[in-house]
Amino acid sequence: MAKIFDAEEVAKHNTAESCWVILYGNVYDVTNFLPEHPGGSKIILSLAGKDATEEYDPVHPPGTLEENLHPSAKLGQVNPDSLVKANVVQEVEKAVQGPPPLETLLNLDELEEVATKQVSKKCWAYYFSAGDDLISKRFNNSVYRDILLRPRMFVDCTDCDLSTTLLGHKVGLPIYVSPAAMARLAHPDGEQGIAKAAARFGAMQLISNNASMTPEQIIEGSPDGQVFGWQLYIQKDRAKSIAMLKRINAMKHRYKSIVLTLDAPVPGKRELDEKSNFDRSLTVEVGGKESGEKRPGGGGVGQQLFFGTAPDLTWAPTLAWLAEQTDLPIVLKGIQTHEDAYLAAKYAPQVKAIILSNHGGRALDTAPPAVHTLLEIRKYCPEVFNKIEVWVDGGIKRGTDVVKALCLGAKAVGVGRAALFSLGAGGQAGVERMFEILEAETATCMRLLGAKTISDLGPRFINTRRVERDIYDGDSGLEKKGLWSKL
Repeated sequence: MAKIFDAEEVAKHNTAESCWVILYGNVYDVTNFLPEHPGGSKIILSLAGKDATEEYDPVHPPGTLEENLHPSAKLGQVNPDSLVKANVVQEVEKAVQGPPPLETLLNLDELEEVATKQVSKKCWAYYFSAGDDLISKRFNNSVYRDILLRPRMFVDCTDCDLSTTLLGHKVGLPIYVSPAAMARLAHPDGEQGIAKAAARFGAMQLISNNASMTPEQIIEGSPDGQVFGWQLYIQKDRAKSIAMLKRINAMKHRYKSIVLTLDAPVPGKRELDEKSNFDRSLTVEVGGKESGEKRPGGGGVGQQLFFGTAPDLTWAPTLAWLAEQTDLPIVLKGIQTHEDAYLAAKYAPQVKAIILSNHGGRALDTAPPAVHTLLEIRKYCPEVFNKIEVWVDGGIKRGTDVVKALCLGAKAVGVGRAALFSLGAGGQAGVERMFEILEAETATCMRLLGAKTISDLGPRFINTRRVERDIYDGDSGLEKKGLWSKL
């Protein structure tokens, strides 16, 4: 029979010499684990002697305890009557007030506004934050306003078909969920809730390497034909990446691509996220950083997620190594220049698609929005569109944004923060509401333009002159001898 501890007894073990924590009603001695914790020992010590479940649960996939702690670390159970209870009055008041009905929320900004009031400050700071002065984050969206639409008349717009294909797989929408980490910070439904919402609309979901649920859990119960991709951050310890790829290879009936992320080899400086972590009360389970190692620029959630990420990737060696680990199609995420788009196309057919992205403005501030890179490709190397699929993400708020990107040659458009905030606004139902809004707005835009299908869309439906004046206008680089040999 398990030993029962009073919370008062557990509270005495709050030092580096004797560190106990309560998780899910169980008492653990984590003293020996302190120097091994990837996020550093200080974060655990800030919760020493306390119930850490609320801080731990949203950011650790199930099985983390079993993988990292010896069975002997579990000492017993805590007497629930001895635990200090939360402020019940405050919780009741919050429940009575509650969020507005989802059907009254008419756009993605309203979903984000509701989520901001629902989620924790740390969750909001991690989702909302971006690099430095948030210039790229804001520009990702505002650039779409400078593209004008050119509607055609006398077109039968009775019907509108939003279905398309991605990597040869039929999907119901040209809108996919971008890799978005730590979904359970927003709502217990987590990444699986997003998956269930996406299934209802036939939308593809790219799963974050730093998801708060396991890849197996996320696809559990998903219908036949639902399409997922797995985001990969290659680790310094390649064995960890190899082990994960083996798991994904075993689920090819759902995971149809590997999304190799390139635009964040090191973490950007996200000040809101870093400030939210000054109290050291939140950590995430990632690998590769020794306890006590100094973290340049701070220690927010984003900083912790990057611990162990390999910054030494190069074209030919990395793609050759990846080909040894999986035969799934490769999608390169984070392309931001026409030169790299052209070079990526040279690696077809292993590379099947690229995602034009600046990491949601969360990496290098003042990096270009996807729209600029789309226009660069059209100007300098339009043949890329014929060799590989081009997807985009960043700044999508309206159906008109979706249509404008598709008119420029994008095959699909991703939403990341919008999915997380919608999850925070109402769990799975909130994400379904997001898809409802984007689906309706996209269809309305196409019908008013005079386009019946996704394949009808093209440059003739848009005026990009106001944006073209700002795109790169230097040497193409494509004619330089030897540059386009596989590096």
